Amino acid sequence: MVIAKEPVPGKVKTRLVPPLTPDEAAALAGAALEDTLRTVARVPDAGRVLVLDGAPGAWLPTGFTVLPQRGGGLDERLAAAFEDAHRALPVPVVLIGMDTPQVAADLLADALSLLAGHDAVFGPASDGGFWLLGLRVPDAALLLGVPMSKPTTGEIQLRRLREAGMSVALMPCLTDVDTMADAVEVAAMVPRSRYAAALAGIGARR
Repeated sequence: MVIAKEPVPGKVKTRLVPPLTPDEAAALAGAALEDTLRTVARVPDAGRVLVLDGAPGAWLPTGFTVLPQRGGGLDERLAAAFEDAHRALPVPVVLIGMDTPQVAADLLADALSLLAGHDAVFGPASDGGFWLLGLRVPDAALLLGVPMSKPTTGEIQLRRLREAGMSVALMPCLTDVDTMADAVEVAAMVPRSRYAAALAGIGARR
């Protein structure tokens, strides 16, 4: 499951404006989203869900069920995404966002496999948040009230899982794209990606 925003100028990657323009930030976000979705599409034996704020575009590959986001804060939207996806298909759910275009299909397959022997799987992000959360049986109480987009978000979320008595498997730490330095670092990890090409194109036009 991918939770994402439609890459509309002024609504995505606003922390990159400046130095980017709203149009450039949206183009970069769109490339990251497309890379992420295409990676998810390569994960074998898995249903594919996009929980979207906005409308689907040409960047959406075939084979995805699209669900609307609902709720107010990000904690509510994440909890609702798990509930809605699990209601549509009652199997373990792994959620990622659109901010880690360097993620690989085999890493996501590993996360799904880990849910066979664990209640949850957790992928910390270098900014203190998390890039992946998998739950064998979703429960809104595990997410509601967790302060999002804070340096301690990941720590608090992981503690919430463990305090609920869950067995948690840990994934590697990845870099979320929050700053231009992050954008450059991530693009260097996946030089042949749409994301890297989009960032290079922005630089070439300047």
